[in-house]
Amino acid sequence: MAGKGRPYRTYPFEGFEILVGKGASENDVLSFQVAEPRDFWLHAAGYAGSHVVIRNPDLLEDPPAGILAQAARLAAWHSKARGSRGKVEIHWCRAADLRKPGRFPAGKVLLKRWETIRVYALPPIDEET
Repeated sequence: MAGKGRPYRTYPFEGFEILVGKGASENDVLSFQVAEPRDFWLHAAGYAGSHVVIRNPDLLEDPPAGILAQAARLAAWHSKARGSRGKVEIHWCRAADLRKPGRFPAGKVLLKRWETIRVYALPPIDEET
C-alpha cells in the first residue's frame, strides 16, 4: 500500500518503478517535485486522470517497450477512460518537457513535445507497494 501522505502510488514492474498520481494537486507534486527531468511522464489524452511517471535512474533514451506499455495501461486505468471499450491514446514525454503556466488549475500541464501510444485500460498487473 502507498504510504500515508504520499502523493502517488508505486507499481514495481520488471525492475522499473512506475508512480501514479492520486489526484490533481498530487499530480502536480508528482510531475514537478518528485519526477526527475529524465524520467518519463504519461497521461491519457483528452481525459481527466492521473499523471504517471516511469523512473529512469539509468538515463535511458527511451523506455523499454514493455515498461512503456504497462505504464500507459496504468495511465488509462487511472483516468476517466477506464470504462472505454477501445484503445486509449496516451501521451508520453520526458518530465523535462512539461510546463505549467501559473494560470493553469491543479493537474493541468502543457507538453513541449510528446509521443503517443494506444493501449487498453487494464488494471495493474503487479501488487501495489
